[in-house]
This record gives sequence, C-alpha cells and structure tokens, in this order.
Amino acid sequence: MGLAGAGGSREALHIAMVAPPWYEVPPKGYGGIESMLADLVRGLAARGHRVTLIGAGAGADLRTYEEPQSARIGEAYPEVVHAARAARLLCGLDADVVHDHSLAGPLAAASRAVPTVVTCHGDVTGEAGTILRDLGEAVSLVAISLAQRAQAPDLNWVARVHNAVDVASFPFAPVKEDWVLWLGRFSPDKGADLAIEAARAAGRRIVLAGKLVEAAEREHFRERVAPLLGAGAEYVGEADGALKRGLLSRARCLVLPLRWEEPFGMVLIEAMACGTPVVAIGRGAVPEIVADGLTGFVRRDPSELPAAIEEAGRLDPHVIRAHAERRFDVGPMVEGYERVYRALIASSWREASGRLPALPLTR
Repeated sequence: MGLAGAGGSREALHIAMVAPPWYEVPPKGYGGIESMLADLVRGLAARGHRVTLIGAGAGADLRTYEEPQSARIGEAYPEVVHAARAARLLCGLDADVVHDHSLAGPLAAASRAVPTVVTCHGDVTGEAGTILRDLGEAVSLVAISLAQRAQAPDLNWVARVHNAVDVASFPFAPVKEDWVLWLGRFSPDKGADLAIEAARAAGRRIVLAGKLVEAAEREHFRERVAPLLGAGAEYVGEADGALKRGLLSRARCLVLPLRWEEPFGMVLIEAMACGTPVVAIGRGAVPEIVADGLTGFVRRDPSELPAAIEEAGRLDPHVIRAHAERRFDVGPMVEGYERVYRALIASSWREASGRLPALPLTR
C-alpha cells in the first residue's frame, strides 16, 4: 500500500474497482452503471492512478466470469459467485482502496485492511437499506444524489458524488425533430405506458427503446405497453451506444414519467448532453438534475406532461448542453471520488498508526 499517499501527499493511488457481474465495462447496450464505471476508470487513469477493474467479460482486468451474466439477472447465485471470486482476487492485490459497485461484494469489506467505498446505485430502503445498515462502518457509502441519501439518512454516508457522462461523446444537435423519446428499462417504475399516453395527448409520435430481459419487464411490456403501440407509438428494441446517441440527439424531448424515487437516472444527463430537453415527473433526484424551465420541465402529475412536451420546443439546446458540461461531465465525478479515496485512506492510516484519531469526512 502507498503509505506516502495515505499520509497526505498527492501520490498516485491503486484503486481496485469492482463492477457488477451483469454487463461488460463499457457495455455494448444497456448498462448505466457500467457506462459510469468505464468513464470513472478512464478518468482516474488520466489523473495518474492505477485502476484494477474486477468484473465479468471483456474490459475487466481480472475476471470473475469469462462472459457477463446478463441472461441471469434476477438470480442470486451469479451475484454471490461473483462476490466470492472478487474477494479472492482482492486478496492478491496491493490496493490502497476498494471501490465496490456490486450488491453482494461489500459483505466481505469487514475482513479488509484497506477502506471499502460503496457507491449506492439503487434503492437504499427496505432490505437493501438493511444490508447497508448492518455493514455499519465496514463500508463508506457514496450517494449518487441528495434525494437518495435522504431516503436513509442514518446510513454511513461519507459523500455525495453525482454520476456523469463523457459529454463530448454525445452528439449535439441544435435542431430537433418532432417526435419524443422514452428510453430505459421496461419496469413499471419507468412509466413507458404513461409516456405513450402523454405523447398521444400532445399529438406527438413517440419512439421507445429499452431493455426487455427480466421477467417483470416482459410482463409489464406485454400487459401495459404493447397494447398501446401503433398509431404513433413505436418500439425499436434495446438501444446500443450508437442508436441511443442518435435517438437522444434527434428527439424533441425525452419523456420520463417515473413512478418511483429514482436515485439518479443516467438517461437524464445523456439527453442533456445532446442538448435535448427532459420532461419528467419530479420524483427522486429529478429536480436535482433537471433545471426546470432551463434544461427541461419537472412536473408533479402525468396529466401535466402533454403541455410540457409542447413547451420543450422553446428551450435552447445550447443552454442544455452547456448545463450538462458544467454539472455532469466526467471531470467533477472523478475529482469527487478522488477526494473520497484520499480522505478515507488518510483516516485509515491515522487509525492504524495510532498517531491521530480518525478524521470524519465532510458530509
């Protein structure tokens, strides 16, 4: 371990980054966490740090599975096997800090001598919150929004770092087409059916692109979405990186009628990176990400969405893109995590040496 770095110098760190087992890093299609991870790894390397990525399939430096376990999402064993193999691989690394993005991986954190940072990418209430609560100070939690943190304020939060995208990798289109877009996974929480209804009420064609893999997604699509298709509502399948960027850059607006407290929403910042307005229900982190009246419209009720879809045409794509560059480009995310790593390593080093009491992170 680089104790000189732990003692407070600006030396490079060795960061062990643990991805979930479901998709490659970067992903070929769906995979918001994996996209964020790819940008974070590249950004840290550009700042001179050594990053060892542990994950499944191509892109990982150390593999827990030769192929991603996408077809088994929702099963317990792939996650548990991945965690066990990641723990074994971590034993052989001389890392300064472990940054875990998986579900079961943090269960091994208490056995490590180095700090474990966990980014909470999903729900932190219910059983998910219980796991994190029971892990206590063995893990240092990073929220991806203030809204997420507010859902379980008693957890061991050490920071809030917004997710980010490489804004330059998203095409900017100053002139938009007339149709609207829904993009995501076909969970009831994401409101694809509500988006179709809002677009129809606004007299606009809607294109839907999304993940349709898990049983719950297929059931929701069959029962609530498929009956609404046709007559100006078209499903084009799951979007890979190129199709996603093309759709986001050309659409009049992105429509996201959420039914849950979304902890972040990568598609929001991807749309804004293209200069495309967002029309969304203001649940979870949406009001924290979308500047109402500037980069989109945040509304309380689905009945308000048709009017907002029409208003979206008056927003300036240049202003929207500039907002994304300023708030959600990769640089601020990388710097945020670097501060977390250094503070935790310094605190751990002081405790281990007995020189000083642990220093709390600014929360």
